[in-house]
Amino acid sequence: MTRIVCIALASLCVCGGHSTAADTRKPNIIFILADDQGWSDARFAGHPYAKTPNLDRFASQGTWFKQFYVAATVCSPSRCSFMTSHYPARHLVHGHFATHGQNAARSMPDWLDPEVPTITRLLQQAGYTTGHFGKWHLGSGVGAPEPGAYGINKHVTLDSNGPQLREKDATREPYWWGKPTGIIMDHAIAFVRENKDKPFYLNVWTLLPHAKLDPTPEQLAVYDGLAPHAEDPAFGRWMQEYLGAAKDLKRQMRVYCASLTDLDTQVGRLLATLDELGLAENTIVFYSSDNGAEDYNIANASNAGVGNTGPLRARKRSMYEGGVRTFGLLRWPGRVAAGRVDDTSVVSAVDWLPTVCKQAGVELPAELRPDGEDVSDIWFGKSRPRSKPLHWEWLFRVWGDDYMPPMLAIRDGPWKLFVNHNGSGAQLYDIPKDISEEHNVAGEHADVVKDLTAKALAWQKTLPPSKARNEAASAGRPVDAARPAAKGKGESEAKAATDRTR
Repeated sequence: MTRIVCIALASLCVCGGHSTAADTRKPNIIFILADDQGWSDARFAGHPYAKTPNLDRFASQGTWFKQFYVAATVCSPSRCSFMTSHYPARHLVHGHFATHGQNAARSMPDWLDPEVPTITRLLQQAGYTTGHFGKWHLGSGVGAPEPGAYGINKHVTLDSNGPQLREKDATREPYWWGKPTGIIMDHAIAFVRENKDKPFYLNVWTLLPHAKLDPTPEQLAVYDGLAPHAEDPAFGRWMQEYLGAAKDLKRQMRVYCASLTDLDTQVGRLLATLDELGLAENTIVFYSSDNGAEDYNIANASNAGVGNTGPLRARKRSMYEGGVRTFGLLRWPGRVAAGRVDDTSVVSAVDWLPTVCKQAGVELPAELRPDGEDVSDIWFGKSRPRSKPLHWEWLFRVWGDDYMPPMLAIRDGPWKLFVNHNGSGAQLYDIPKDISEEHNVAGEHADVVKDLTAKALAWQKTLPPSKARNEAASAGRPVDAARPAAKGKGESEAKAATDRTR
């Protein structure tokens, strides 16, 4: 993969360099979160077909953290961790929020507790105007709080209560699911214009490239000449071992890439607005995805399932790298180095809140007790190991036995260990040397397995009691409550499998 090169020597001047008027103002913050975008789903990241000029430019103007991890394998728990700096199991958010009955079956609440400190509330209390446009998925339905209850001044969302991107009883509109990113960005751009003279925090959480994809004819036309083939070496093991079974790879890849390019186009509109208003140098922009690419075998995901995880093992719902390692793109002109590729620092979603609050001059309340750490020094170019290991827990089935590791995971230094709740089933990988998690070296490093097993089990004991955890632990394997529908299953099962209410 071609490494991004620094486009301007001056952009490498970070904290401690020359002083500007922008240095005296609180920074604006924009967090763009894609939905089910694979780790290699952009041209700069090695995708041979996707046309993503705006994301490519974004990467050339900022730093790409190649070892950025989300805190969960699916939507709602991942978003919970960005908002709270907590591992989602601390709030019993084991899977995606669905119907109240489905939530109860997974021992989950029906929404994130609005009394929990969130990044939006902390910044709002510090004088920021806060906005959230796009997907919410932190609770909806009867009794669920609107996003405003979490410290958000203005919001228009989906999978939520409150003002909607599209009314829940709206008549079905052809190609509507090819249009929401533009609608989301219309709201986001209007918010930026309205608040250009004061500090703001903005979540822009897109619906793409989550299934079911439905790009417009104009979006598809960009890829009229696309001719992918399963033997393409640019895709590595993913293309050769996984997509070789695709029934209509050309059509599926065309739909997927068209959706990626529309997402890219809309991101470009937002970045252009910052330039137009003279806000770019005083605005932190971060781009990631809530989890890895969807699985081709899920009932409604034959198109979305061709997302590119590159050399990473597995996909969404799995704690292997392909499920939890996502984009970590950060742009802050004059402060964060341009064109830098950091492939050594281990950074996480739980670090977002403490790091942003540090840059905004916001003190964390004692009751927050973040699971993440302030990684401002890593943002600004320092290379150091984490002071805290990273943890994951996933209690439910994963599509494909090869994608389903034991139910706890820990990343500490170069090591990533998987283990069950009783300490059995250990798998150990040296991630910098084995990014594809192909070589389980547990038998060669008994001391590391012992140490990390103790840490993982000690962490698990800090979590609140959960019936779902007890069921999975007593069975010695993940349970079936969240297993998605496979191809060929009934339409009702397919609808239940998707993370997004339609």
